[in-house]
Amino acid sequence: MISAIKTTDVLSDVSVFTGGKWREHSDIHIVGGIVTDIVPAAVRGSETRHVIPGFVNAHTHLQQSLMRGMAENTGLLEWLQLIGTETVRITPERAYLATVSAALELLRSGTTTVVEHMWPSPSSEVHQAVVRGLRDTGIRAVLGRGIADRADASRRWGFEPALLSPIDDVLDHVTELIELTAGSTISLALAVPNPRSISVQGLAATREYADSHDIPVMIHLLETSVDDVMCREHVGKGAVEFLDTAGFLWPRLLAVHCVELDGPGQELLSERGVAVAYNPVCNMRMGSGVAPVPAMLERGMNVGLGVDGAASNDTQDMFQAFRIGSYLQRVAHKRADIMGFAEMVDIACGGANGNLGLPTVKGGVTIGAPADLTVVRFDRDYATLPVRDAGAMILTAGSAAIVDSVLVDGEVVFRDGRSTRVDEDALTKELAGLDV
Repeated sequence: MISAIKTTDVLSDVSVFTGGKWREHSDIHIVGGIVTDIVPAAVRGSETRHVIPGFVNAHTHLQQSLMRGMAENTGLLEWLQLIGTETVRITPERAYLATVSAALELLRSGTTTVVEHMWPSPSSEVHQAVVRGLRDTGIRAVLGRGIADRADASRRWGFEPALLSPIDDVLDHVTELIELTAGSTISLALAVPNPRSISVQGLAATREYADSHDIPVMIHLLETSVDDVMCREHVGKGAVEFLDTAGFLWPRLLAVHCVELDGPGQELLSERGVAVAYNPVCNMRMGSGVAPVPAMLERGMNVGLGVDGAASNDTQDMFQAFRIGSYLQRVAHKRADIMGFAEMVDIACGGANGNLGLPTVKGGVTIGAPADLTVVRFDRDYATLPVRDAGAMILTAGSAAIVDSVLVDGEVVFRDGRSTRVDEDALTKELAGLDV
């Protein structure tokens, strides 16, 4: 399924978004997978290509690419029960296919890094299959190994019992995964389902391990009011207060969703250096609401952009999340002058990178950062022509159709709408033949 690796050392005569503006007729130099310089083009031609940093999908569940359309038109708790039951069925073979198909969909839409929030699973073979799928596609990944210790089949206060393992076993497994992925474009993290699924002791063990191994942690937080209601019922505190008193708010934490995060909660997360993953399409599909992103940004919080899993979004299309992430805030605030291209690029290409241990990307393509780049050609889609403003066109009309090529670590992993590594025809045949 895997073909030869193809690398490049220069992108010649392109318009590159860098330093918060477009620089026309430029050459981007790449050495050892790093952007080393952006200089005037040595040779000018009929320039048609535009380059932006690759999107960083700050939150998804790759295995849910085999669960598209499930539990549609249901509330969060019912949805969680149904998806939990389906997740128990995951085999290594299905996990591999799900990972590859979701990663290719992300790459096709200009995404170079995926932050994967795996649900807890006792199967080391499933995790190995996910690692293999990520490696085979060439996408960069922060792989969050699921961790929880409250069993509750209802999912109201806890997690699907069949998916849980003792905390010590989970942490030993994370150590094995760190060794397995050493030297690759995959780094490890810990992924807590939500504040309801883990005890104070579990939080302490998770934080201690993360600190000692210098890895990030992610947790779903206040996607709806359920976290607050359940935490108050069981521990007499709201979700944010519960996490804070447990010492679980710090700069290596990524809080996912935060739709119901109020002003005091925003202030506290800001003080603690917590980043947020904004998932606009999922929040719309699930009827959760609109995350207060402008207020978070005004408080200096780091905010990244995610698509969430395909069971609550149904696509892994970052262009869709990029556009809707902007438009949703505009309609919520009744303002058209917010969340423009430059601000959305900072959010979508590096907003949460610092918390995740990824290199800083600010203002577009950044010298010294990995050559994780998306090359766009507007003439691939008449719906983006003529081009008056390249940034506005990418935000308002861009789609996977305009992606010419995608580089990860300097390697061309996607070109002309197809993977350079994976036999997509064979993959499609396997997916079509799955028993659902």
